[in-house]
Amino acid sequence: MEHPTWPCPTCGQDTQFEQPACPDGHTDDGGECPEWACVECGTAFMSGGVVPTVAGGSAWRRAA
Repeated sequence: MEHPTWPCPTCGQDTQFEQPACPDGHTDDGGECPEWACVECGTAFMSGGVVPTVAGGSAWRRAA
């Protein structure tokens, strides 16, 4: 299986991601597990069926 490359928020660069074994039953009916993990650092996220992206450049501020 080919590992997709996406931006990793922890590594700060594009890295390969893989799907670890799925203990939650997502693949029992032939579906794809939404969980992905960076092969470099292990940072994990849920893809939701779309290519994951990292938000950048904007700061959130709370009004007093």
